[in-house]
Amino acid sequence: MSMVELEINGLPVSVPAGTTILDAAKEVGIQIPKLCYHHDLDAWAACGICVVKVEGSPKMLRACATAVGPGMKVITHDPEVVEVRRTVLELILSTHPNDCLQCGRSGNCELQDLSADFGIRDISFEKRVTEIPRDESTPSIVLNPEKCVKCGRCVLVCQNMQGVYALEFIGRGENTRLAPAADVNLEESPCIKCGQCSAHCPVGAIYEKDDTKAVWNALKKNNKHVVVQIAPAVRVALGEAFGMEPGALVTGKIYTALRRLGFDGVFDTNWAADLTILEEGTEFVKRFTGGGPLPLITSCCPSWTDYMEKFAPDFVDNFSSAKSPQEMLGVMSKTYYAEKMGIDPSTIVMVSVMPCTSKKYEITRSDEMFASGFQDIDFSITTRELSRMIKQAGIDFANLPDSDCDSILGKYTGAGTIFGVTGGVMEAALRSAYYLITKEDLEQVEFQAVRGMEGVKAAEIDVKGTKVRIAVAHQMGNVQAVIDQLRDAQAKGEELPYHFIEVMACRGGCIGGGGQPHGATDEIRAQRTRGIYSDDEKSVLRCSHHNPEIKRVYDEYLGAPLSHKAHDLLHTTYKKRPLYQR
Repeated sequence: MSMVELEINGLPVSVPAGTTILDAAKEVGIQIPKLCYHHDLDAWAACGICVVKVEGSPKMLRACATAVGPGMKVITHDPEVVEVRRTVLELILSTHPNDCLQCGRSGNCELQDLSADFGIRDISFEKRVTEIPRDESTPSIVLNPEKCVKCGRCVLVCQNMQGVYALEFIGRGENTRLAPAADVNLEESPCIKCGQCSAHCPVGAIYEKDDTKAVWNALKKNNKHVVVQIAPAVRVALGEAFGMEPGALVTGKIYTALRRLGFDGVFDTNWAADLTILEEGTEFVKRFTGGGPLPLITSCCPSWTDYMEKFAPDFVDNFSSAKSPQEMLGVMSKTYYAEKMGIDPSTIVMVSVMPCTSKKYEITRSDEMFASGFQDIDFSITTRELSRMIKQAGIDFANLPDSDCDSILGKYTGAGTIFGVTGGVMEAALRSAYYLITKEDLEQVEFQAVRGMEGVKAAEIDVKGTKVRIAVAHQMGNVQAVIDQLRDAQAKGEELPYHFIEVMACRGGCIGGGGQPHGATDEIRAQRTRGIYSDDEKSVLRCSHHNPEIKRVYDEYLGAPLSHKAHDLLHTTYKKRPLYQR
């Protein structure tokens, strides 16, 4: 590796060739302020806050997009540089609303932090805030273009990371504004509601639709039985909102907090993940051994199913018909649980806590999400929304004692918890599929081939002499390559390269979901992932087919995986939909 020697503020530093000044400065403990830059994205030097001086250059350079050079001498901070940065900030603030107290990002806003760091109390420029209406057309995310600082992160995420192209900048100069592609509303656009735009936005221009008021209203009604479920990835991220390290496993504290909020039943989506594996795993084995459309493609990610219906409807028949764990637990709460507990299902309010904004869309995606005879999930809130509810209730989360969930819809295996990471659904399915095919348990349940942050992972698994070809893809921009691979094989009349494919829309899987605490980087995603795997490793039971509560629900209620009753309650269908909904 070629190394470059340079000086930053008089301090010598040696970094690999191609390193930016921004990253080189970190090596000597210097933080250069930035607003448009994000670790996940290619730098495009939009904001100008990271300008630095380089000896021999007639102008200041943008540190995020300037590579180091041999012998370079860089000044990152002096009175002139600070004044330029302050001026840039004042220009941004001159077109930004002054309603921080009413903004969901107040206290967690990168522009607010920069303004405080620079001690900005007055603005030298005339205030010019353009009134642009909010776009609240989707059930998942809200656009507030008035607060857009034109950093471009959301556009880069939507187009380059996710490959969806639902967002763009319209207009020129100071009339530039953020809008859905073709200037339609967001619901009419190709948007897949993944929320990665909101997760990467530095300010309050894009955020999740807040359903906490509706949940509070349900909790105060004496004639309602309000129950809740938490997704796998929530347990390794919620602690961040209370000063804990990313990846801290806070499952027991969450159960306690939910009871203190007033929920009558506390369940765990991991239980339903085990149920999903029995349905989806059986579906795969049936197709693999008895014929049926292959590859089987996972369908627990609603952003991916939305994408597929719009961008790849030729593979609708390949999708697993199994509902997501969220939806399975919802319908079971208003059927099996209601029957077992003698509760009128019309009085049950089911709330799900998800790392994901598209789960808000999923709960009314089709009539099949009302399989219980009622809306199976009444409200879906994000990890961020739950953290706000806990703070509103004055709960000292970090110091809460642990407690258990309600066993009837809560006890889970290690296979259920790994649903939260890329490769986890595949690994959990393989653990049980191996048993369903061979009637033997694996001695080694870990499948290292499907783990890690590589965008597409492919492997061949040996099931007692039978080869199963699998692929795992995460981050929607990577998924198109797999789709193209399948289409290319079809066009050539060749055997398709895979039997089973897992897809998750967000980078790293659900641990990097659009509703998780802001500020995720690959380092934070890795910490959350380690937390998920630690939950699996400490589990006594690590395969879904060993979950006694799942066995019981089949014995007492469903009969068997893919039974008529299981199909009516736990399965769904997909169809082609147009990119633009007008």
